[in-house]
Amino acid sequence: MQIDVVVADASHAVYADEICEEIFLSARERGTGIARRTPEYIIEKMLAGKAVIALSEDGRFAGFSYIETWGGKEYVANSGLIVAHAFRGLGLAMKIKSRIFQLSRERYPNAKIFSITTGAAVMKMNYELGFRPVTFAALTDDPEFWKGCQGCRNYGILESNDYRMCLCTGLLYDPQEHIEVLNPAHPELLNIKDGEQRSSRIQ
Repeated sequence: MQIDVVVADASHAVYADEICEEIFLSARERGTGIARRTPEYIIEKMLAGKAVIALSEDGRFAGFSYIETWGGKEYVANSGLIVAHAFRGLGLAMKIKSRIFQLSRERYPNAKIFSITTGAAVMKMNYELGFRPVTFAALTDDPEFWKGCQGCRNYGILESNDYRMCLCTGLLYDPQEHIEVLNPAHPELLNIKDGEQRSSRIQ
């Protein structure tokens, strides 16, 4: 089965409702919560060139992720990473993660990219891309970001600790720590020219 992972654009707006539902269901399955996204918000990301989408060769939606910026674009988060149920177990999550990470580096080359997660699989993907564990103090202090945690069952823990710690692990990619570092596992992330778009494929 061939699956293309490409930068989303206006032509992909027809998938916005399905994407929102998959994000909601995935969060519920994990037992965590995130602020529910609207189709309009997803389409906005597509139109801005700040999202990637995975599609099967017959046009079925397979996965998605998008970029959010915080702290005056000093920080970037790769959010909403999902793989549709019918396409799980194919290694697609890493393909999507790699492409949204690549897009983040292209658009915001000086920004620090961060993630908070309780998932071992997400941690593994981040480690492979060069992220390292950090305290929450090393992440953005933008209050709008932390509002996104309000739907999580553990939000009370985060709030009681003044947003300094929770059950999630903070992960950070600082581009200043990775200048000209070769990553043979993901050569597609190296030496990307401005404006160049590449597709990751699963055969």
